[in-house]
Amino acid sequence: MSLIIKVKQCKGCSVCVDFCPKKVLALDEVGKITVVNESACIKCGQCEMRCPDYAIFVEK
Repeated sequence: MSLIIKVKQCKGCSVCVDFCPKKVLALDEVGKITVVNESACIKCGQCEMRCPDYAIFVEK
């Protein structure tokens, strides 16, 4: 997996979803971040850089 998500740290702000250029991320039914299209991830790091809660990391 190229994305590491710390669900307990996610407050569901959707900043990572908004900044993902490939629409890899979404909020699930309980409002936490989830990966919906990992194969589209280009590892740009926008989600990691923008997350105010340090809940998502990109493995390079």
